[in-house]
Amino acid sequence: MPTVSPVPATEPADGAAPRRYWLRWLPLLAVLALVTRAPSFLRPLWNPDEGFLATQARMLASGGTLYEDVVDRKPPLLPWAYRGVFAIFGDGSLYPVRAIAALAQLGTAVLLVVIARRRWGDRAGIHAGVLYLLASIGLAPEDTQAASFEVFMLPATAAAFLLAGRSRWGAAGVCAALATLTKQVGGVMLIPLVWMVWTERATPAGQRPRGNGARLAAGFLLPIVVAALLTGPGRFLFWTVTGSGSYASASGSWLLALGRALGNAGILAAACAGLLAPIIRLLARREAAGDADLWLWLAASVAGVVAGFHFFGHYYLQLLPPLVLLGVRALHEVPDWHRCAIGYTMLACVFFITWGVLHPDEQLTHSKEVAQAVRKRTSPHEKVLIWGMHPEDYWLADRPPVTRYLTAGLLTNFSGGRNNTKVAEADGVPGGWQEFRREMATEPPAVIVDDSRGAAYHPTSVPTLEKLLDEKYRQVDRVDGAVVYVRKDGPTPGQQPADAHPRY
Repeated sequence: MPTVSPVPATEPADGAAPRRYWLRWLPLLAVLALVTRAPSFLRPLWNPDEGFLATQARMLASGGTLYEDVVDRKPPLLPWAYRGVFAIFGDGSLYPVRAIAALAQLGTAVLLVVIARRRWGDRAGIHAGVLYLLASIGLAPEDTQAASFEVFMLPATAAAFLLAGRSRWGAAGVCAALATLTKQVGGVMLIPLVWMVWTERATPAGQRPRGNGARLAAGFLLPIVVAALLTGPGRFLFWTVTGSGSYASASGSWLLALGRALGNAGILAAACAGLLAPIIRLLARREAAGDADLWLWLAASVAGVVAGFHFFGHYYLQLLPPLVLLGVRALHEVPDWHRCAIGYTMLACVFFITWGVLHPDEQLTHSKEVAQAVRKRTSPHEKVLIWGMHPEDYWLADRPPVTRYLTAGLLTNFSGGRNNTKVAEADGVPGGWQEFRREMATEPPAVIVDDSRGAAYHPTSVPTLEKLLDEKYRQVDRVDGAVVYVRKDGPTPGQQPADAHPRY
């Protein structure tokens, strides 16, 4: 049975004292975290996930209940975190959340420093932190610069691995649970943790520790149970597990999924070539037998990327911590490659920072135009429906959604990651249309925007919405392909004055 690489009981003999080490290198890591995340502060939104979270946070602040009045197929931690940040800093900007995302990346880097330093010494430690931060933006900017689920999940996964390496199984389980409560695929961290428990049990009988598996399980289950009790066990189970079956199925356009998978894998491979080259050399020379826990972490992370068969670029961020550690381990065997690996990764980082600065913003421009059209025809407290896949429109318009379903995908099973063949009312979340009809009858939206722009969820393919538009609404405008409707029994077609002080 292979064993986990030995962990020194003391600081590396050739290293500086811990305080001096961190005083020397922590400022560098902090600067790198800020520099690599600098493009994130250049635009108000990067992707629909940020818009979804921001809109959810506003709905929670106005008295909504998660998984009842505010729904998504995601665990609760990040919506709660956005809500907390908005309570402190206001809900008009995501810059405070972006600053915390930079701290999360710094935290992940620091944890990787600790792991690598204990295994291979001081030099390997700082290499792990630097290489991680340089590689952390090695995908399209909308995938790496957003304050997204993966960015906040990674510190917990790295902490779980570090604590397990120190045989602190209960705390490792808690960290794995926090990763899972940020995004479901964080739960794959249990795979290497369970293996580490098992290999520790495989010691001679007289030295065999007892109860580690139970401590790991208890640490993992406790936060999950608490979250379920806070949100309602049935609703929690539905929205985080059982209600995502159609979305996570393998049906749909495999060519699109394969292209997205290979494309994002290729971008990340190009960004991390300075790490992949020594890893490949290590494999070719059959020197990769050790550090089985790191290989299992990487394999589990690959499973997390594949889960759901959508292959969005930000999914690949989950690969970076184990990939960086394996790269540092390989460089430890070939020290002459250090400068080449770091130099290449720095050049790649400069490219991705430049890409982030110059990245076009067609979708953001469109969303701003739609938001402005909504603002012109509504007062601040009137509810609206934006039928599309960009919930950021609600946040930019500063208007409350009329429905708990913030995207057409929840009601039709449409996904931007795959041209699913099952896109219809019958394929939405179970019970969704009954709730939607009730919401429309209880408080009809002042404005409906059809932002489908020819997609599979166009109103002509959705009978309930088509009937609602035909019977109760009239078209008054078209904005960059989006069609704006107002109620037939509402004000005359003249536009209402916009807010005196628009935010965006």
